Amino acid sequence: MTSMLMSPAVPIVLSHPPVLRMTPPPTSKSDCKPVPGIKPPKKRRRLSLIKVADPDDVLKHYVSKVKKPPTEDCPICFEELCCSSGYEESKAISIVFKLEKCKHIFHKSCLAAMYSSGPKDGSLQCPTCKAIYGVKHGNQPPGSMDYHVIPFSLPGYRECDAIRIIYNIPPGTQGPEHPHPGKRYSARGFPRHCYIPNNDKGRKVLRLLITAWERRLLFTVGVSATTGESNTVTWNEIHHKTEFGSNLTGHGYPDPQYLDNVLVLMELASQGVKDEVL
Repeated sequence: MTSMLMSPAVPIVLSHPPVLRMTPPPTSKSDCKPVPGIKPPKKRRRLSLIKVADPDDVLKHYVSKVKKPPTEDCPICFEELCCSSGYEESKAISIVFKLEKCKHIFHKSCLAAMYSSGPKDGSLQCPTCKAIYGVKHGNQPPGSMDYHVIPFSLPGYRECDAIRIIYNIPPGTQGPEHPHPGKRYSARGFPRHCYIPNNDKGRKVLRLLITAWERRLLFTVGVSATTGESNTVTWNEIHHKTEFGSNLTGHGYPDPQYLDNVLVLMELASQGVKDEVL
């Protein structure tokens, strides 16, 4: 009993909880430098959609006719391919098309209806496997994208400075490519600041993000996943890092999955933005 009472005490180490650091220290304009090897941002301008109104003018480039449709359902209307489409007013047997690259099969009128419900940008995306035909464009509202190097490092990338990307989209009125044309949309949380390391991988991602911005793919108008607000500008399924000096929200660093495991590259590729555009 005595030896137990006289045993040395176990030292207690107090640790501080991690601190959320969303932004870098204050940076003067003179401290912001151009990103090496990448042209400065273009002046703010409205990015227009490429319009191809007639679905037939698009489909003819990417499909072939199926003479004997299989006895299976169309993935769009869920009616049998050998019967009329759910988008046909008449009960006549529909024409059936096969997409060239992925070989998935649909009613012609179903593909035409799907195309007409989108931005009508001359591209087509298979609803089954997401293969993209042509150059995909989105319905991102007008705004500006700025980027520069700041003299601070991100956690996990102490060997280089950071690139800061600034997106700014003001509120406006929805166009014909949006869910509710003529209705106002809000734009919460702008300007939005995002961060990537100023190394080879980071600059590659930046080039792809610039292409995605010019194709109007980074943002859309819809329902906010965080607030539930409708008719507002939201991210469009391409993750960005908005937390500068920590990773408490899951949107910061260190995160080797983001660049090293090409998470963001996979998301960009799913929108048709790949290495070959660089």
